[in-house]
Amino acid sequence: MGLNDFLSKLFGNKAQRDMKEIQPYVAKIELVYPSIKELSNDELRQKTYDIREQIKQYVADETKRIEELKSKIEAQEIEQREKTYNEIDKLEKVKLDKYEEVLEKVLPEVFAIVKDTARRFSEQEEVVVTATDMDRELAISKDFVTIDGDKAIYKNRWVAGGNETIWNMIHYNVQLFGGVVLHKGKIAEMATGEGKTLVATLPVFLNALTGNGVHVITVNDYLSKRDSEWMGPLYQFHGLSVDCIDKHQPNSPGRRNAYMADITFGTNNEFGFDYLRDNMATREADLVQRKHNYAIVDEVDSVLIDDARTPLIISGPVPKGENQQYEALCPRVERLVALQRALATKYLSDAKTLMKSSDKKEQEEGALSLFRSYKALPKNTPLIKYLSEPGIKSILLKTEEFYIAEHNKNMHIATDPLYFVIDEKHNSVELTDKGIDELTGASEDPQFFVLPDVGAAVAEIEKSSLSPEEKQVKKDELMENYNIKSERVHTINQLLKAYALFNKEEQYVVIDDKVKIVDEQTGRIMDGRRYSDGLHQAIEAKERVKVEAATQTYATITLQNYFRMYHKLSGMTGTAETEAGELWNIYKLDVVVIPTNKPIARKDMNDRIYRTKREKYNAVIEEIVRLVESGRPVLVGTTSVEISELFSRMLTLRKIKHNVLNAKLHQKEAEIVAEAGKGSTVTIATNMAGRGTDIKLSDEVKAAGGLAIIGTERHESRRVDRQLRGRAGRQGDPGSSVFYVSLEDNLMRMFGSDKIAGMMDKLGFKEGEVIEHSWLTKSVENAQKKVEENHFGVRKRLLEYDDVMNAQREVIYKKRRQTLHGERMGVNIMNMIYDSIVEVVSNAKAVNDYASFKHELQRVFAVDSAVSKEMFLSKKEQAIIDSVFEEAMSAFKRKTDRIAEIAYPFIKNVYEEHGDRYENILIPISDGRMQYNVPVNLKKAYETEGKEIVKVFEKSILLHMIDEHWKEHLREMDDLRNSVQNASYEQKDPLLIYKLESFNLFKKMVVEMNRKSVSILMRGQIPVEEKAPEEAPEEEPQRQQPQQYKTGRGDVAESQREQGQQAQEKKQPVRVENRIGRNDPCPCGSGKKYKQCHGKDA
Repeated sequence: MGLNDFLSKLFGNKAQRDMKEIQPYVAKIELVYPSIKELSNDELRQKTYDIREQIKQYVADETKRIEELKSKIEAQEIEQREKTYNEIDKLEKVKLDKYEEVLEKVLPEVFAIVKDTARRFSEQEEVVVTATDMDRELAISKDFVTIDGDKAIYKNRWVAGGNETIWNMIHYNVQLFGGVVLHKGKIAEMATGEGKTLVATLPVFLNALTGNGVHVITVNDYLSKRDSEWMGPLYQFHGLSVDCIDKHQPNSPGRRNAYMADITFGTNNEFGFDYLRDNMATREADLVQRKHNYAIVDEVDSVLIDDARTPLIISGPVPKGENQQYEALCPRVERLVALQRALATKYLSDAKTLMKSSDKKEQEEGALSLFRSYKALPKNTPLIKYLSEPGIKSILLKTEEFYIAEHNKNMHIATDPLYFVIDEKHNSVELTDKGIDELTGASEDPQFFVLPDVGAAVAEIEKSSLSPEEKQVKKDELMENYNIKSERVHTINQLLKAYALFNKEEQYVVIDDKVKIVDEQTGRIMDGRRYSDGLHQAIEAKERVKVEAATQTYATITLQNYFRMYHKLSGMTGTAETEAGELWNIYKLDVVVIPTNKPIARKDMNDRIYRTKREKYNAVIEEIVRLVESGRPVLVGTTSVEISELFSRMLTLRKIKHNVLNAKLHQKEAEIVAEAGKGSTVTIATNMAGRGTDIKLSDEVKAAGGLAIIGTERHESRRVDRQLRGRAGRQGDPGSSVFYVSLEDNLMRMFGSDKIAGMMDKLGFKEGEVIEHSWLTKSVENAQKKVEENHFGVRKRLLEYDDVMNAQREVIYKKRRQTLHGERMGVNIMNMIYDSIVEVVSNAKAVNDYASFKHELQRVFAVDSAVSKEMFLSKKEQAIIDSVFEEAMSAFKRKTDRIAEIAYPFIKNVYEEHGDRYENILIPISDGRMQYNVPVNLKKAYETEGKEIVKVFEKSILLHMIDEHWKEHLREMDDLRNSVQNASYEQKDPLLIYKLESFNLFKKMVVEMNRKSVSILMRGQIPVEEKAPEEAPEEEPQRQQPQQYKTGRGDVAESQREQGQQAQEKKQPVRVENRIGRNDPCPCGSGKKYKQCHGKDA
């Protein structure tokens, strides 16, 4: 007995421990269920309302205290507000904890209510209740509710996903088990056909009772729309509102209302994009999302593992974005790849000849030639075929072991003759010196593709006898040269990747002259997705389609960091156990395997291993013929579009009728899946048929043996293979699954154990013979584990980069959100003033420069400090900071009060005389250099005696400054991420350099943003023009008049200078007039249309 077996016997395995934790909840639900079942329909609904009120009362004290604190904030001095805000934050956390406590208490009753509601809909065609206002609203737009007097009649059939459905589901006990797991913020792994969507209704209903919102996340918009319509009546019957964001346009009132619903369905991408859009909004009314409370993610492994490293990006054009080098450099790379292919072919030919020799030295040379051919083009078909011959793979592995020994000490001997080296396992390509020379060409600069050593070059410039000005010019030229070459090297590397590692019909397809990515996990086209770092442009250049212009990132986040914002997160899928470690490490999500309702009757057979692909494909066809003759439906799983089309051609030659489902034919998915369960039907599918596909069988098919799954290749991920297996054997149905493997498959070539190849050699297996054993199946799975570990390393590395950006994003977005809501804005401005003063005083004090200290105070803060030179030189730095801060805050308050004082008489006059005509008013505020026309609500400005003007002005300036500086910072971070990759050539860790440099960039951005914001806010005033002197010339001189510049939605109108407008005699706030439409009645009272009367010349 092993140690693990001993510990499991002593303490129980994980499944037993999970069962022990969750089973008491299920027992409580079963105990309370009979009493719930006895209630009438109206009593059942009333029970839900009572529980909702109970939850509300449980946090009533905290809610009341928060409201009291918020009502007092405006009356407090700015310096006192931070303490109040901190108390509010603590109370909000207490509320969330208390919500969890009360939900735990009411869970048995609520789950019993949901289960019995499902039973009533299942057993009765109509459920009659006393009508409420919500019932009457639903009856207007929904087909399942009708009103008859004071009664509402709920039918048990409605349209979901375009098809009419009749409710016929009641929760099993194992589904109650799954519901508890999801409520506790864990991942529930459930087998195909176990009803994940129904299980989710339990925790969704429970958590929606708090009114804080529940998000149900799906992988595509069809599922989000279907599930919201399918499960919606169950929630709406009890007064819970349900909506789907994918039914509404971004930033629309409909989408905003969808987020305000108790339960909101939507796709992972749209939830993430809405978060980014909210953090680009310039008006509070444009925000759509609420706080991130609780989310359930369907197909959680796909979303949180496979898509986690794909960033969501909102981008815009950059100057000269179309000026890229991909198309210009593409011919050079194409020629280089052709030369490498010829070289790889020659080395393979030499290897075959030399390895036949009896001379040991020639055999060693042959092994080296084989290894060089492998490093040159590992996917070369003749090479793959040769490696499947007896003993050859073992020779290659031994040769590789020698050259990678002692940290690749001798690797250069093998790779120097090549033009570039491909590392399939790490998905990378590296140019050799020979490759650089070939790319450069004889007639060009020999350093054309070589990055200069900036450090050494700068040191040389510093040592020279040049003047400081000349040195600076030389440094600028050096950096410009480095940037140009860095972009050139990056372009070459991406083009090499495109040619060497990315194949059409495998990783991507070309449709309508556009390169579209194929999801390796699902086989579906990922519309709108593009490879990052210029790789997509490189593939476009390779395929001779239009190369899209480069863009600049405005906002970005990975799904990993988006979902980590939720207070509570859970998920469900059929395959998460294999990734349990990663899900726990990154998200702290525990995976719990839910028992099946009925025992699984599917027969999973051992892998059938062949030497070559040809043998394997022939065996698959023979197996398909046998199964079709027995009357069983067959689902043939492939890993690429190319392989699915190959099998289609082979079956056509054998005159076997079949359907093909892949990324090219995704429009027919629903039709093909509906046919897949019929007797003798053959369906060839990529991984599209593996996830979320429910194949239902007739009684005749079940009697024949059920659905037969044939995997034509082991995928790199065990989860994908499990998803394919899971299509058979749903809810106790019979079925079978088997995978066919060859030593030429990508997985076996790169990660497969050489023991299998060695065993086939020793046992003398001939062509066409199969080897099949549970040990060998385990060996294949071990190869998959190696790939998964490798992928996890890659994901972890990429996410470490994003974590750096995420820390900065959280700071900026938090400040932006507070500004947009008007919360803590005064505190933030006070902190900005203080931080800017610290910067000014520290810099001046470091060199005891009193003149620069006075100059900077006047330039940034527009104050003349009372700190004398003697005080500056003698006092400590902190004392000077405190003194200047006090002066600056006094000046700031005086100027803000002055704005309100000047504007209020005019505001009062307009509101009292024309308040019924105008809603908003534009107030011009100038900092002496620029004019900002600030739109203010007239009524609020009147009620606050002009203070609203100050608040809106401050909000407008801060939002504009945050957006401009953050956008520029993202551009610099993109550049930094590209440039730090070159650090690996200097034996430095790019991630470490990225962290250090990004911190410096962020600090610089914050200092600059604070300075500019404070400078404008400290100088802001309503401009009042002085009367012109009597001796003024006859012709008034022309002056520059600001011109409006509008950001996003026009909240800030920042002026820029223009020539040719005369100065006005008196500067006053500008009113927003009600414009008379051309077809409106003329105001003169003539009865004519305006365009036919006084508007003729307008």
